[in-house]
Amino acid sequence: MRKVVLDTNIIVSALLSPDGASRAVMRMAFEGRIEPLIGHKLFLEYQSVLGREHIFARGPFDAGKRNQFLDDYASICRWVEIHFNWRPNLRDEADNHVIELALAGQARYVVTHNIRDFAAGELNMPDLRIVDAGTLLQTERSERWRH
Repeated sequence: MRKVVLDTNIIVSALLSPDGASRAVMRMAFEGRIEPLIGHKLFLEYQSVLGREHIFARGPFDAGKRNQFLDDYASICRWVEIHFNWRPNLRDEADNHVIELALAGQARYVVTHNIRDFAAGELNMPDLRIVDAGTLLQTERSERWRH
């Protein structure tokens, strides 16, 4: 099973857009077709962003449902401890923990809407792919077709 780290923007998009690629990726996680990784710092980031009412003002989920979603999501994730910091790497220091989590958990993919920010890292990590949700879905479809 492919190990992935889902950036916070994928989680937000999944909650706001019922028909988008991010929601389909989230469905893959809950169906057990991908293994999402999570760490302490990423969980706190998810929690913080999901608590921002102004982001979800027009969305279908109130704070209680968002909290329940986060609990449910965390329960299917594999928790990973980060023992090594890879610095310097990304221009935005706040994104480095996502890469560190992916490396610590031996993830194959980081799924994000900010591909450019993550792809501009100083370190070369050929076994880690930075992709958007649509690309992950295409990859999954093509791999299922081959099998």
